[in-house]
Amino acid sequence: MKSLIFCNNVLISENHKPYIAMLLVQLVYAGMALFSKAAVAQGMNPFVFVVYRQAFASLALAPFAFFLESKKTSPLSYYLLCKIFLISLFGLTLSLNLYYVAINYTTATFAAATTNTIPAITFVLAGLLGMESIPIRQSYGIAKVLGSIVSVSGALVFAFVKGPSLPFMNWHPNTPDSSSKHSSLGEWIKGAFIMISANTAWSLWLVLQGPIIKQYPAKLRLTTLQCFFSCIQSAFWAVAAERNPSAWKLGWNINLLSVAYCGVIVNGITYWLQVWAIEKKGPVFTAMFTPFALIITAIFSAFFWKETLYLGSVGGAVLLVVGLYSVLWGKKKEEGKSVTNDEENPETKEETILESATTTYH
Repeated sequence: MKSLIFCNNVLISENHKPYIAMLLVQLVYAGMALFSKAAVAQGMNPFVFVVYRQAFASLALAPFAFFLESKKTSPLSYYLLCKIFLISLFGLTLSLNLYYVAINYTTATFAAATTNTIPAITFVLAGLLGMESIPIRQSYGIAKVLGSIVSVSGALVFAFVKGPSLPFMNWHPNTPDSSSKHSSLGEWIKGAFIMISANTAWSLWLVLQGPIIKQYPAKLRLTTLQCFFSCIQSAFWAVAAERNPSAWKLGWNINLLSVAYCGVIVNGITYWLQVWAIEKKGPVFTAMFTPFALIITAIFSAFFWKETLYLGSVGGAVLLVVGLYSVLWGKKKEEGKSVTNDEENPETKEETILESATTTYH
């Protein structure tokens, strides 16, 4: 018999908890895009933002990594430490800094939309590096390839095709939307390509997690180490780019709220919620909720940022979602084909959990 609990006078089944958890995760990710856009729009230097975000993340994760994984300690050689440092540099540091530069030229909705390309880009990079099979003679192989193409095409359509605006989303008809603040179409195009580059760097980081997690299976400690290294690396980047000391000041304003939200809530709470949901329902289940962040961000951006949603954006979003589900369907079918009567390799399972838990995180 399924166990039931009372929560605010509502009877919730244990089976429904993963659905509620994943909806909460996507709400948090939507908030991340909105808070990040708000801080950068208020004049906070994007490179400084990354430093503070990673500092908050490191401080928030360190106690859990120390106490919860005390029995999972693995030898950390100098060579392995250097590898973790380099992966942090070319993954977290590069990706996050590009992301916050790009969001200054684009919108929170576009940032949330392009996140849906990460599974497709990850699949392409893994295939190029020989870490992912591409059986084009099988239906699931075709689905993964076509899904990747459709997903990336959707991101390009979302970025460059506008068309007529949707009247029911234009809640501020007498006020220019935030995208009109960009001085030229060139800046928007630059922002779009920087955002796609950020997602590509993030996808490469995901691909490289596999070999590292086999050598250092303490996932939470590994994540904390990478956040710490990224904080140091980003600090050097920020100091070189921003020489004004006043840019580093944090007051009781939206800037402090944004970096604390992204560092503590996004890096901490959503990580555990996703790992828990994956253990309950599997990695494909968690990835299926990714498009909800786009929908939530679009609604709140139209309300708070006065962003106008265009017909072309809707078409691009549809292509993004279709491509995403095509890749996920192909991956699910392929996993079903490869299942044997033997028990699943524990190391592979840990690797899958880590990759799936961080797929939508930025």
